[in-house]
Amino acid sequence: MRTEQLEYIAAVTRLGSLRRAADELRLSQPALSETVRNLERELGVDLLERKRSGATMSASGRELLPHIIGVLDAVDRLRSAAGEQHRISRMVRVGTVNAATVPLLIPVVREFRAAHPVTQVEVVGAQQTDIHRTLLEGGFDLGLVNHLEGDDVPAAFESTELLRGRPVVCVRPDSPLAAGPSVSVDDLLGVPLIGMRSGYVMHRYVHRLLDGRGLAFAYSTDGAEMGKLMVAEGLGATVLPDFSVIGDPLERRGALTHRPISGDATHVLLMLQRRRAESVPQAARDLHEVFVRRARALGAGPGVS
Repeated sequence: MRTEQLEYIAAVTRLGSLRRAADELRLSQPALSETVRNLERELGVDLLERKRSGATMSASGRELLPHIIGVLDAVDRLRSAAGEQHRISRMVRVGTVNAATVPLLIPVVREFRAAHPVTQVEVVGAQQTDIHRTLLEGGFDLGLVNHLEGDDVPAAFESTELLRGRPVVCVRPDSPLAAGPSVSVDDLLGVPLIGMRSGYVMHRYVHRLLDGRGLAFAYSTDGAEMGKLMVAEGLGATVLPDFSVIGDPLERRGALTHRPISGDATHVLLMLQRRRAESVPQAARDLHEVFVRRARALGAGPGVS
């Protein structure tokens, strides 16, 4: 067994594709596939499930993944202890529902990169269910997801509350909805509404808020960032957690503003999640710590479950 075989299987797991892993590793796909096959034969298990849509970890592979990561981390520590000048570059992947991008995510990534200049950070926008699935498969190291207060937290993940906010209506400053101090449910029904697609917490929240009162989204989209752009272009209003709007560049430039929802006491929680595992890559642990520290600086009191 060679260390590079473990690096290869980790890359295939992270990227979900033999082709993408081969491109990143600068190998031919047949050479990479044969290397992985040799490792599977040596271990006596199929580490990957190969499908036309890509390669994902098998059940046996998921059980062995913490051990593979542990070996790679041990090799990194050995090389560091031996005084190696060039530390192995490792990618850290974060799945996000595009919440608190400006006040939290961007400062965290900037701080982390300053301390880990050879580690690439890949930020991937996705729905919560996709983030959970990819965390379990080992494709994401960390996930940023929204929860409504009272939601059950999946037991498979270690979850840390980073931010706690309120849903707000995001509109252009020249919108009639911006004229008052708050927006009512009736007000929302009178404007084109830009909704998050099914699978996002804010999609569920808006349906619960309106309680079937003639809801028909004029538009639907993936994630807060596109929703805010559509608002700034005058297509309608959207409902987002306040921590996804406050401090946004579009708000700072006066292209959008926000108002609370009359009579609503809902809290939205931004949670940082990672798969429960015996071994977690050091870079992922360091990035997790930066998220928690930055969230505390913003005034939150993170709790772990």
